[in-house]
Amino acid sequence: MDPATGGLADYSTVVYFLETGGAHLKPSISPQDHARVLAEGVDIPQQHPAFGLPLPEVGICGKTVWVRLPEGLIPFAARLEVNLAAEVRGIHMSRMEEVIAGLYDREFSDLRDYGVQLGWEMMARQGANRGRVRLSGQLPLIRTAMVSNRQSVDSIAVSLDLKLAKQGEELESVAVFGVGVTHITACPCTQAYNQTLFRKEGDACPLPTHSQRSQTTLSMQSTGFAPSIPELLACLEEALHVTQDLLKRTDEAQLVYTSHSQPQFAEDAVREVARRAGERFGKVLPPETLVVIDSLSLESIHIHDVCCRLETSLAEIVRHL
Repeated sequence: MDPATGGLADYSTVVYFLETGGAHLKPSISPQDHARVLAEGVDIPQQHPAFGLPLPEVGICGKTVWVRLPEGLIPFAARLEVNLAAEVRGIHMSRMEEVIAGLYDREFSDLRDYGVQLGWEMMARQGANRGRVRLSGQLPLIRTAMVSNRQSVDSIAVSLDLKLAKQGEELESVAVFGVGVTHITACPCTQAYNQTLFRKEGDACPLPTHSQRSQTTLSMQSTGFAPSIPELLACLEEALHVTQDLLKRTDEAQLVYTSHSQPQFAEDAVREVARRAGERFGKVLPPETLVVIDSLSLESIHIHDVCCRLETSLAEIVRHL
């Protein structure tokens, strides 16, 4: 409580533990003893390993980092790695955590800027010349329902796989940035069967079929100009029947009707997203740009699910347009 106002104290959403804790929270080893051990002791990670083999990726995983973006203070699951020289036994994990702590109060224009800064400082603290930063999480997205015009507070999945390499004093980076949405797919097979079985002359209403919640992600590689979140999201929304949380009955009816009028396999979803990516970026990004599209269909009438993945170049997609 705030003694002045009687209300909750403003800690900017951060939980702090009081400095005056119980005896178990107070140091039991003197600063002098710590200083002596640090001066006399051996830096174990800096020892030579028993088998001097270089390791390409060593780091920490299962870590949550908090990033200050224009959307707010957002948590991301992180996997952070650097290369380790043959003559070095291990990394200093605390130095990675120090970098994370040092960036906590800073604001970043987007996730890629944060990843580059994190990777660069992480490599410098470990004496590495290569690094990799993988981040995944969700960002808020405000959508407007098609019929009722109600606003729905939803979320989109975002991911970053950033590889960094130090060339002299320069830092080179290659980023694969992805955006994912949830959407509905209706099975064309059952619908076609029912059409033959039940269709009446002049009946324009799409016949029933099983539908499922699906998740599709579009990821693209970049070294310079990088597609923005709105651009990647547009490719997905133009190709898929994207769902949202706040739907009135009018919105539900429209979404179900549209998805059943244009039924999609997981394969259709992947191909249509690829088509939109080719049309949008074919003349903007280099032909060798990597494009990765993943789709997962959570089947409603089967125990198994359906998955589909495309990993190709932008040039290959454009060639088929």
